[in-house]
Amino acid sequence: MKLSYICSDSTNPYNNIALEEYLTFHTGEDECILYLWQNANTVVIGKNQNAYRECKIDKLEEAGGYLARRLSGGGAVYHDLGNLNFTFCVRKKNYNVDKQLQVIVEAVKSFGLNAEKTGRNDIVVDGKKFSGNAFYESGEFAYHHGTIMIDVNAGKLADYLTVSKAKLESKGVQSVRSRVVNLSALSDAITVETMKRALAEAFAKVYEGNVNAYQPDEEAKEEINERKEFFGSKDWLLGNQKNFVAQMETRFSWGEMQLQVETEAGIISGVTIFSDALEDTLPEQINVVLKGCPYEKEALLKRGNMEDVRISEVISWIADEI
Repeated sequence: MKLSYICSDSTNPYNNIALEEYLTFHTGEDECILYLWQNANTVVIGKNQNAYRECKIDKLEEAGGYLARRLSGGGAVYHDLGNLNFTFCVRKKNYNVDKQLQVIVEAVKSFGLNAEKTGRNDIVVDGKKFSGNAFYESGEFAYHHGTIMIDVNAGKLADYLTVSKAKLESKGVQSVRSRVVNLSALSDAITVETMKRALAEAFAKVYEGNVNAYQPDEEAKEEINERKEFFGSKDWLLGNQKNFVAQMETRFSWGEMQLQVETEAGIISGVTIFSDALEDTLPEQINVVLKGCPYEKEALLKRGNMEDVRISEVISWIADEI
């Protein structure tokens, strides 16, 4: 089997996902490509997940971060430059998850750590997860990719992936938050660069062959750039969201309020309001103001500048709950 190796020099998730897609559908008949890549300050969600359920989008964007959606299923993960991602691109007839995972296990073991596979999706050291994996197939092509936590900012990981205060009822997939560990905490010898070298060596060892560098040509780069635009588009990131209802309640000086905010594709389609406020037309007024507004903090705050202080208070409250 021909063994190819490529390491992206970009930290833009849309570029990296586009390159991953290109490699997957241009893998040779008897070839396995090991692709390594890093994303800067990014939450990556699975193909079928609800972005609003999995990520505090406004908070992420305020920090200059990226929301990205991959082709594979599975749960949401946080990437920064302390994380190294890998992808095995291969034809389906040569697809062997156990063998592919063994490359990661061998690379980590080379640093003296007792890495092992658990189930189908995770790799752990002493019971603590450092790598989650996901899978994709289309026709005769397939890939298996995953994360390797080397020195990820755990604070941001918990911050951006924390469930919203609003209780979301969704048909989308909900991630299980596992105990995780940075490999650099277990071995001073592990850095992103030393792990890259270890992976290349383990790739050659497990597959028993010589590894060759893969270099996309100019035509490939044009195709990748086109797909980069697609993977960064709102249609891809948010357009296929399952409808959901955000439930929230609070008490204002003028009365108690309970809301159910219904959305379709990220747009508020309706608001059901229960309140003990004396003004009986208030719920209807709030519904009129909110309907058609994007379910985003900034958009809501723009609509919150109302003469009626109560409506402004309600909209500000909803924005804070996102």
